[in-house]
Amino acid sequence: MDFKALLKQKLDAQQTLIDAAMVSGTGFSAEQQTQFDTLQAEIVNLENTIKAAAELEARQKEMTNPVNQPLYPEPKAKKEKFASFGEQLRAVIEAARPGGSMDNRLSIKAAAGLNENVGSDGGFLVDDDFSKEILKRAYDTGILASRCNKVPLSTNATGLKINAIDESSRANGSRWGGIQAYWEGESDQLLGSKPKFRQMELNLHKLTGLCYATDELLTDATALESVISQGFAEEFGFKMDDGIINGTGAGMPLGIMNSKALVTVPKENSQASGTINIQNIVKMWSRCWGQSRQNAVWFINQDIEPQLYTMALSVGTGGIPVYMPAGGISGSPYSTLYGRPVIPLEQCQTLGTVGDIVLADLSQYLIIDKGGLSAASSIHVRFLYDENCFRFIYRVDGQPVWNTVLTPARGSNTLSPFVALQTR
Repeated sequence: MDFKALLKQKLDAQQTLIDAAMVSGTGFSAEQQTQFDTLQAEIVNLENTIKAAAELEARQKEMTNPVNQPLYPEPKAKKEKFASFGEQLRAVIEAARPGGSMDNRLSIKAAAGLNENVGSDGGFLVDDDFSKEILKRAYDTGILASRCNKVPLSTNATGLKINAIDESSRANGSRWGGIQAYWEGESDQLLGSKPKFRQMELNLHKLTGLCYATDELLTDATALESVISQGFAEEFGFKMDDGIINGTGAGMPLGIMNSKALVTVPKENSQASGTINIQNIVKMWSRCWGQSRQNAVWFINQDIEPQLYTMALSVGTGGIPVYMPAGGISGSPYSTLYGRPVIPLEQCQTLGTVGDIVLADLSQYLIIDKGGLSAASSIHVRFLYDENCFRFIYRVDGQPVWNTVLTPARGSNTLSPFVALQTR
């Protein structure tokens, strides 16, 4: 049996499921997830089988060696890795100094200075394991990016184009952009219809960070790692979340607040400025697309929390709370509104401004990135100041899957996975 050919079939089947999920824009269905997981288990089993067969073949070949030759070749010295990011940065600086020593754990891969082939004239690329750790921390620090639908790009790609259904209404003749079915009598001529498509396009933008470190700071590897790794991790996390909420789409992701898919609920008549009331919450919930309610999350500026704690829905002569604080009776790690989490977010606007409270289903927001975080260093940029430069670049783009709000088949209000409240 050709295990490699069978492995390729399984991988192609997984890719087909991923492509179908991307076209639908809603992720895997339960059935697709089960199929994907089954294929993954079969792929792991095939890979293990192929590996075992290759090892057996190698052993059989080695047994044919002449008796005067060693049965196994001398093991190659394993290249050690740096114990920490800070230790590696110190090694970079030492190698770049005139008369400095070269640490054999460094890999000369890319230059950030005058000459890419000479370490003392340029820089050393930070090892992949450390640079990926910074990106991981950025996602852990950020709140929104990890909730979005993320698609990594292939090696040669600089963007992504996805064909999607062009649907803005659920009225007859508009579903799926133009598909319509008809009740017909016997022998009646059938009427034709067809779907309408649009193309989503995302192109990579650069999110960059630059740090200068003095020699005094570099003498303490622990402090250096703390300052550079944690500081840039949190900054990248903040900027990614800010782009998802407030991005203009010009040189950065298109944010929810600037998308044509955003529904903005009007304030109540005679509503006082800088307030939020139960009618606002009820109407925001009613404008959230029904299929998005199971994934939707309330993102708020913490300025509005005092008003949420006193909010109640009137029932007869009494009332019931609509805001359930975290812990306590709810036992939830998050406060909730209508049973959905309420998460404070710095990127939300202050109380009374559109964007101070946002109801969003981020599975309907698409992110692309490429290659993870690129990190490089140079001693020459600030040579006269006795400072060293460390650079971080992340290429990313994002936008809502929806390009407009949705008009329901019956009803007077448009719907969307993204809902905000008008300025009060």
